[in-house]
Amino acid sequence: MTATSEIEVTVLMPCLNEAETVATCVRKAVEGLERIGVRGEVLVSDNGSTDGSQALAVEAGARVVHAPIRGYGGALLAGIEAAQGKYVIMGDADDSYDLGNLGPFISQLRAGNDVVMGNRFRGGIERGAMPFLHKYLGNPVLSWLGRNLFGLKKIGDFHCGLRGFHRDRIQALGLCMPGMEFASELVIRAALANYSMAEVPTTLRPDGRSRPPHLRTWRDGWRHLRFLLVFAPKRTLILPGLIFTILGLAGIGWLLPAERQIGSVSFDSNALVYACLSVLVGVQLMLFGGFARLYGVQEGITNEDHHAWWSRILRFEVCVAAGLILIAAGIGGTVFALSTWGNSGFGELVLRETIRIVLPSATAIALGVVVMSSGLFASLLSLRAVSGSALRPSTDSAKAQVVKQSVGV
Repeated sequence: MTATSEIEVTVLMPCLNEAETVATCVRKAVEGLERIGVRGEVLVSDNGSTDGSQALAVEAGARVVHAPIRGYGGALLAGIEAAQGKYVIMGDADDSYDLGNLGPFISQLRAGNDVVMGNRFRGGIERGAMPFLHKYLGNPVLSWLGRNLFGLKKIGDFHCGLRGFHRDRIQALGLCMPGMEFASELVIRAALANYSMAEVPTTLRPDGRSRPPHLRTWRDGWRHLRFLLVFAPKRTLILPGLIFTILGLAGIGWLLPAERQIGSVSFDSNALVYACLSVLVGVQLMLFGGFARLYGVQEGITNEDHHAWWSRILRFEVCVAAGLILIAAGIGGTVFALSTWGNSGFGELVLRETIRIVLPSATAIALGVVVMSSGLFASLLSLRAVSGSALRPSTDSAKAQVVKQSVGV
């Protein structure tokens, strides 16, 4: 169903066995929209309730749709698809959010913001409304990570369940997470797409249910954390990899000529091993970060122009050339080590001296192989199928292409 011009706002509630509170939530939303003169609807996306929640929601004034995919995100995705409003304001059906006071969300949406987040810490959290771990550890830490990983300095409550958004703009993001991590996915993908975002205070009160909430502290907290880290390869992979690489190269350059000493501590071949290891780990972290960015481009998660640099660096030809140079350097070092040994008649090795050449040489060879393999893998990531029109019969002068490789585009 497509959005219509008659309904401006859809208040969307995911529901799974919320018979105790869903009718109250629907009535509050209906009355709130009527009070501020907004033409809207209340939509309950039911996730397979067996307690009669559907009938209670309809009786209170809501439209109910069935969500075939189980989970918080599955219910919201089905509801967004079925919504008739230009704007959607989503909130839980447990009577913990102030669904009768949606005016600030609507005002910010009308002002042109694509996403409007509620902030429970600014609006007020009543006693008993949020578990201690959520209030003082989970939400603050995850919100801090979200702000710093994705530059969302204006968003103080990353996981507030009451939020509004422009329906068509959110649908264009291709959201897909079926579980609780949907809340993170919406904000992260909106941030990566450079959508305009705002925040308004909202209150949180103890929910009206007599049963435990669907949210599981550690399981769902880990899902949110994992999602945040996966979608920020620059800060979780590329920058740490760059630091490891720089430190490793500095260590190799410092230890290559001779043993070093700082105070009473000596740094010799053992330290050189870890310097080489630092370079290997750092380069591989950066390559994995590059792969993540290429994948983000392919899946439409990130802007292709913004990350074109990685497409050029990870071209197969570039990686092969760089890999061959590294392998050649490593072989050169190995030959030098052998010639030095030969000059002594291939007698007993002076291990402390030989290892200074062998370790960096072996590291260079290993890096060369890794870089060349990475170029091949990046090429596989960059394979793109052409549109369906290219598969139709063509004229004699132009033959249809089935698959093209667009590495570095």
